[in-house]
Amino acid sequence: MRYNVVKGAKEILENSEYIIKNPKGQKNKWKDVFKNNNPICLELGMGRGIFIIEMARAFPNKNFIGLEIDPSQTATAIKNIGSKKLANLKIICADAQELIEIFGREIDTIYLTFSEPWPKKQDEKKRFTSMNYLKLYDRIFKKNKHILLKTDNKILFASSLENLSNYWYTFERVSLDLHHDERKIPNIMTDFEMQYYKEHRPIYYVDATFKE
Repeated sequence: MRYNVVKGAKEILENSEYIIKNPKGQKNKWKDVFKNNNPICLELGMGRGIFIIEMARAFPNKNFIGLEIDPSQTATAIKNIGSKKLANLKIICADAQELIEIFGREIDTIYLTFSEPWPKKQDEKKRFTSMNYLKLYDRIFKKNKHILLKTDNKILFASSLENLSNYWYTFERVSLDLHHDERKIPNIMTDFEMQYYKEHRPIYYVDATFKE
């Protein structure tokens, strides 16, 4: 699935109430941004924002942040919010490598939904479940660590299970075919996922935790 370049993306971002224009200035102050002490959940690589928007609608007692590096995709996410009023949702256009400059120990859950798989061996350090990223997450999790991952890519899924296990995460749930799992795992779909579901692709899923 390809994304189109959004004309006027910069202006859309500048004029949106959902965009945090100086995210690094909010480090250790995100509870003030949301004006409450509710758990903060972060999606890395949110794309068009369908997942994080619907999560914010479904769980008003949690706070949600979508982070995306691409301005056009971020602008599309803003458009997808439309006229919805979601006080528990904020959007950041930034590189995930800057996480520790944006957050202190403030995050309760990280969502990795259909992240770029970087299938080549030489690119594996770029995966969001590589050891270098897991070490970054250590510095932004509030206390207990919680990562939820969905992907259609076997290579990414296998390496994620291996890295998470080696990093002492435990698996609350694992599914090799999320949409046909007999356990009926609660799930909100992303735009990629909606398309993959129509194509009958299996979706791989893991809910991983590390409790202090």
